[in-house]
Amino acid sequence: MSQFEFDVLIIGSGPGGYVAAIRSAQLGLKTALIEKNELGGVCLNWGCIPSKSLLRSAEILNLIKESNEHGIYVSDLKSDFGQAVNRSRKIVKKLTDGIGFLLKKNNVELIPGNCRITSQNQVEILETKQKISSKNILIATGAKFKDIPNLPIDEKIILNSKNALGIEKSPNKAVIIGAGATGVEFSYMWNAFGTNVTLVELQNQILPLEDAEISKQLSRSLIKQGIQIKTQTKVEKVTKTNSGAILELNSNGKISEIETDIVLVAVGMEGNVKNIGLEEVGISINNNFIAIDENMMTNLKGVYAIGDVTGKTLLAHVASAQGIHAIEHIAGQSPEPIKYEYMPRAIYSNPQVASFGMTEQQAIDQGSTVKVGKFPLSASGKAMALGHNEGMIKIVSESESGIILGAHMVGPEVTELLGELGIATMLESTEEELAMTVHPHPTISESIVEACLAINNEAIHM
Repeated sequence: MSQFEFDVLIIGSGPGGYVAAIRSAQLGLKTALIEKNELGGVCLNWGCIPSKSLLRSAEILNLIKESNEHGIYVSDLKSDFGQAVNRSRKIVKKLTDGIGFLLKKNNVELIPGNCRITSQNQVEILETKQKISSKNILIATGAKFKDIPNLPIDEKIILNSKNALGIEKSPNKAVIIGAGATGVEFSYMWNAFGTNVTLVELQNQILPLEDAEISKQLSRSLIKQGIQIKTQTKVEKVTKTNSGAILELNSNGKISEIETDIVLVAVGMEGNVKNIGLEEVGISINNNFIAIDENMMTNLKGVYAIGDVTGKTLLAHVASAQGIHAIEHIAGQSPEPIKYEYMPRAIYSNPQVASFGMTEQQAIDQGSTVKVGKFPLSASGKAMALGHNEGMIKIVSESESGIILGAHMVGPEVTELLGELGIATMLESTEEELAMTVHPHPTISESIVEACLAINNEAIHM
């Protein structure tokens, strides 16, 4: 046996780790993947996939509730949240089996267990004490929600998103702490199944990282659906009761109490950097995330990190892109740098939220002179036909060049428009070129054309 058993050893099989393993094998590198739990990581098992399955169930339920408008009458409507959860678990099982097949097909060696990095070229499997050497180590251990001192997770009343996706009966009352993507999606899902939901956010808007106008539109839609929203509000104290908990809330100095069955904590993330040997081998950690360079390499030569554990942009598709980049760099190629500011962001509430690039305010703050075009979906024939015409398309471009700096959307199925806008941005298209591209009618996508035309006050349908 040579000095090194593998060319690449990957720790973690989430959407960063398993994609990196497959790409590594494709490039002819001898590859191993270490996983302590289920293949697919949190995203596939307890995040992206099961939540989208449940959100689809919620959407169907809400569509049935609206069926009278379409001349379809349903009496004695019943819902079974447990069955929706069972369906989500079946989908997860099929996909995890698929990852196992792909790893085997590509001759990636799968090694079960927890591990610790003992040097820049070696890890130890803790359960078996097996030592494995590799020319390169790639860390893809993901991230988790931070522990909030006054909101300790007990997995019964105070939950994180993993616990919440496992409950088989929708609660009567739920308070969600944190109105980012996770909080918003759970609020929509539980509300559809009859839960009285209160969404609590410390910042002055839900989806604090999104464009302010998009946030306001989504807030109006969620409130219309019956979801209570409290912004600029913090949790001062939680008192558990026999049936749930009582929360003391502070809204700009105004104290109130709210009683609930469960509390979902969805605020603050930190990388899974503990107990894997990083400190011992001297890998740099900043704010509980691994520091990396533009090629995903840590300060320790031959050791790379990708995905949520790096804290760059905590999204599954970003982890996959980082994984491919790191492996191609290891293989001696020169992959294009990842432009994190243009990574697409998708939130699957109803209406959906989709965005990439800079918000209008961010562009102004960075010194750009901008032009903005907006098109309301209340003027979209397709949105009206769908019966969901709340929302808008907003395009931010650079005034002189017309280059698109950002796109921000809220409305039905707008997440499907991000690919088109991403390609346009990669090709450095201008708003004029996008406006000249003939789109099919009737579609939501043609609203992009209208928003681009609106930049120069040339929109046709408003």
